[in-house]
Amino acid sequence: QVQLVESGGGLVQAGGSLRLSCVASGGTARSYYMGWFRQASGKEREFVAATSRGAVYNYYSDSVKGRFTISRDNAKNTLYLQMNTLKSEDTAVYYCAAKAGSFTTKLSAGSEYDYWGQGTQVTVSS
Repeated sequence: QVQLVESGGGLVQAGGSLRLSCVASGGTARSYYMGWFRQASGKEREFVAATSRGAVYNYYSDSVKGRFTISRDNAKNTLYLQMNTLKSEDTAVYYCAAKAGSFTTKLSAGSEYDYWGQGTQVTVSS
């Protein structure tokens, strides 16, 4: 059973940057595909970014491509999301997720993930 704990959220002005972290415990991070999702108030959860177990392949939603960077440090069991040039529409609760098992082309689907963190709030003021 993997536990995921996010941190790094907060209030930032538009155009600013934040780095989110997600620490995994109870398992070996390198065994999992990992991703970031977000959910804005009153909206459905949406995919942000995902990374393969060895961080060779990274995937991004069109809305964050070029602004956000996903990375991982398997030695520290930690997943990161560097968010630059933040916009008000990036305001949401951000969730870290981990997927066990084999590769799938559906890493953008929340239903593929087995474990979820509690989320960290990111608020971007305009």
